[in-house]
Amino acid sequence: MILRNPVYAALTGPHASFADVSGNARRYPAAVAPFLGMPDELTDADWADAAELLRAGGPAALMRPEFEVPDGIKIDKVFDLVQFTAPDGLAAADPETVVLGADDVPDMLALVALTDPGPFRSRTIELGTYRGIRRAGELIAMAGMRFSLPGYVEISAVCTHPSARGEGLATRLIRAVAADITATGRHPFLHTGGTNTTAIRLYNSLGFTLSNEMKVTIVEAI
Repeated sequence: MILRNPVYAALTGPHASFADVSGNARRYPAAVAPFLGMPDELTDADWADAAELLRAGGPAALMRPEFEVPDGIKIDKVFDLVQFTAPDGLAAADPETVVLGADDVPDMLALVALTDPGPFRSRTIELGTYRGIRRAGELIAMAGMRFSLPGYVEISAVCTHPSARGEGLATRLIRAVAADITATGRHPFLHTGGTNTTAIRLYNSLGFTLSNEMKVTIVEAI
């Protein structure tokens, strides 16, 4: 199933223009996203290709079920990840949300640094539409599109300033980004850490369905 290997599906599909390529291995440029994509069935040649990309661009994260690494590849960290697909009817436009652009990136990076929703880099905004809510000029919540796969787009970087939590802003932004995704004829999905019970509870309350349990494995070449 395509969702079991989302990074590779993105980098060999709609996001192919972003891909740094070596043989069958693909990765996003580090300033865009810290992810490496590899085929479902891994060969020694694939790992050699991956090592070339890792030496050139530094450590990267594989998002897929567990695997073993060969000599020459080091695992730095592994953590659990859960993936959810959106229910029909989730999408809802929200007039308070605004589309964020390049000028908003410093504020987006500051909000991510404060709330830690997952990787968001200086060029991540290039991957898709990001929406935010500002009050008194301050960016207090945001969410947007990251991985783009055939038929699916990931909702990512869902975060809210601590001072504005409890107001339902994350729900509103998820629905608004879902509206942007479904308008293109594709289906929303998302990921969160396997121990992030707050996020999991929110996604369950919105009707999301668990689609995969996998690992995020950060690897580097040695």
